[in-house]
Amino acid sequence: MFEGKRRDAGLKYEEGLLASNDNTGFVARTGQSSIASVSSEPAMPSPREEERPAGPTLSAIYQRYLDDPTRRRCARTMLAHQTTRRVVEDVIGASTPVTDITRETCRDLFETLRWLPVNFSKIYSDLSARDAAALGKSDRQVRTINPTNLNAYMARFSSLLNWAVAEEYIGRNPSKGLQLAETVHPQDRRRPFSLQQLQRIFAAPVYTGCKDQEGGYAMPGPVIATGARYFVALIGMLSGARLNEVCQLDVADIRIIDGIACFVITEDSLTGERDKSLKNKASARIVPIHPILLRLNFMDFVEQKRISGARKLFDDLPLGAKGFRSVAYSRWFSRFLVSASANAPLTCFHSFRHGFRDAARNARIERDIVLRLGGWTTGAGESEAADAYGAGYHPRVLYDAIAKIEYPGLDLSHLMQK
Repeated sequence: MFEGKRRDAGLKYEEGLLASNDNTGFVARTGQSSIASVSSEPAMPSPREEERPAGPTLSAIYQRYLDDPTRRRCARTMLAHQTTRRVVEDVIGASTPVTDITRETCRDLFETLRWLPVNFSKIYSDLSARDAAALGKSDRQVRTINPTNLNAYMARFSSLLNWAVAEEYIGRNPSKGLQLAETVHPQDRRRPFSLQQLQRIFAAPVYTGCKDQEGGYAMPGPVIATGARYFVALIGMLSGARLNEVCQLDVADIRIIDGIACFVITEDSLTGERDKSLKNKASARIVPIHPILLRLNFMDFVEQKRISGARKLFDDLPLGAKGFRSVAYSRWFSRFLVSASANAPLTCFHSFRHGFRDAARNARIERDIVLRLGGWTTGAGESEAADAYGAGYHPRVLYDAIAKIEYPGLDLSHLMQK
């Protein structure tokens, strides 16, 4: 009313109030409620609501996570993440918005993994992960993945979701705590080789004389094996190194440091190649060469490789499909154990590492030095912060420790005579 008079007088007025006054007059004349007239119309979404995106997909988030430059992963870890990604996207759906992943979604993935056949992508390449799991559940003759592998799948998926929380793509991790209870004690997953197994391994024709280094390695003959078939097992037993760490060694990784012959276990190559990987940061280390290996003329073998121009110490091992020489050796070593009657449940090449740890305990080697020699992590805490100071143990200290590693009752004197 007042705004109308101001308008008629040529004065400034508020258009909104004028419209409100006009509407009030209209309501009064018609006797209808303005609220009622508005509510009678169907509610229409605003343009902003219509354009609101569903959010990044699981596939997009996975790619951002794996490409994150703040995280450093070795080739094997990346391979494991990629394997997990294929299964996760197969079950949940690559195009599923990450915000739509619920606890129920994660439980469904967990249940599918429980019945997933071993190597399903190779054996059942024509089946989806869900269909392969249904087969594994219905046919008990189908071997399914063990609890350790299942939990590894879930742990890697959970790390993705933790990252998504940190990056504020989602509010919480719906997979938290989804792990299958382990029924096997960690110490029972792998066992060290027994004395009898070690005796049979190093008394096999490979070490005493075989027909040849190919198919005749298990038959007695005049040939003493060389290269990987001779030295890799000995290095594993006397250094505690992981199989892949040994198989990927460059010739240049055998160095004299402060007068001590050492294995330099590293991802870096002096030639600039990037074909090595380590399990974790603690894996990078120097390990003095055990005196028994020195007496077995290991350094002469290294020098021959150097003179020949070889870059890889064990270039007699072929590269696997994923670029790891350890794959070929692992398969051969499994057959070798059977041929030497040295196979037993819960033992494999990794049993050398378990045996090394026991030998270090029995030699009363200081725990911190053992962790350095084996490339084991020290665990979080104040001690880990303190470990960041200084350059580490002198090679002589490490040599004096590793020289104490012995396996009572194991006679290797026949190797010294060859």
